[in-house]
Amino acid sequence: MVFTSLISQPFSSSSLSMMKRNITVKRSDLFLDSSRIRLDNPWSFVGGSRISLHPNVSSNSCSVVYKKVFGVQASLLATSQIASSVFAVGTTAVLPFYTLMVVAPKAEITKKCMESSLPYIVLGVLYAYLLYLSWTPETLKYMFSSKYMLPELSGIAKMFSSEMTLASAWIHLLVVDLFAARQVYNDGLLNQIETRHSVSLCLLFCPVGIVSHCVTKALTNNQCK
Repeated sequence: MVFTSLISQPFSSSSLSMMKRNITVKRSDLFLDSSRIRLDNPWSFVGGSRISLHPNVSSNSCSVVYKKVFGVQASLLATSQIASSVFAVGTTAVLPFYTLMVVAPKAEITKKCMESSLPYIVLGVLYAYLLYLSWTPETLKYMFSSKYMLPELSGIAKMFSSEMTLASAWIHLLVVDLFAARQVYNDGLLNQIETRHSVSLCLLFCPVGIVSHCVTKALTNNQCK
């Protein structure tokens, strides 16, 4: 009887405002563990309210995966940039020496430049740096991949699939080619033999340039006799 009479009594305006305030406070404090509760519709005594649960998914795992992927991409990008930069620097560094040997082979500045060991030291340091960056535990495996511990073409192809390894091989070729070109140039000065065509071939086709110098030297000696 008491409960019925309480229900039948009309609510006062102060009671209604108090209830709305309590409901508003409770709505903002509804949390279940790590899940967030949101009331989609305003509260009503007739229709009630629909409650939706929004799990509080942590973004730590996603950020870790993103950082790993980004780190790998950044590492590959840095490696590619280093290889490209050293490739360009090495190629540009040898061109002045070839130019002097071809354009002014008997000039004093050419003779002094070709007597210097500085270009070989610089290129040798660049080569050692690239070799250090490109070296992996599988490098020796690729170099001596046959059962007789001899190089195989397939293993060498796998080894040079890396840009860093390819750049180091290019610097290696530049050093050897320039050294051979200097030998051809000095031998030409000593024996008074034309070497400009042979030196030019040594830039990109070093073995052909050496053969060209040997043929030129043989023909010149025959003419002198």
